[in-house]
Amino acid sequence: MTAEDEPRSRPDIAGMLTDQTSACGPAREAIAAGAEVRVGDGAAPKWMVAGIAATRWRRSLARGRPETIGLGETVEILARHRGEQLCTGIVDAADRIWFFTLYFDATGTELMACSGVKRSPRPSTKDSCEP
Repeated sequence: MTAEDEPRSRPDIAGMLTDQTSACGPAREAIAAGAEVRVGDGAAPKWMVAGIAATRWRRSLARGRPETIGLGETVEILARHRGEQLCTGIVDAADRIWFFTLYFDATGTELMACSGVKRSPRPSTKDSCEP
């Protein structure tokens, strides 16, 4: 088996979450508590990834949603990035309350930013009126 044939080892995501943004600490805590972590296999154009993050940030500001962590910081970091491609990943908290997005360089070896979004609670069907 050659080096190219060997499966790519999973990076230590918790170890990569230092202080890039204010979401890094909560994302590390979520991983320690059993969060699901997934990293994409491919890279996407920087303009697409940065554009999605900026759109999320604008929408959260317009809606007055304080339930984001590090999203503004992430938008600023991605705006400064000059690379052509970025990889992304997610940290989905075990309690399903927080969802974190990870932003890597094209090789997936450098974590550039992390943002978190608190999920809206789902309406309870117990409180609904039944005919």
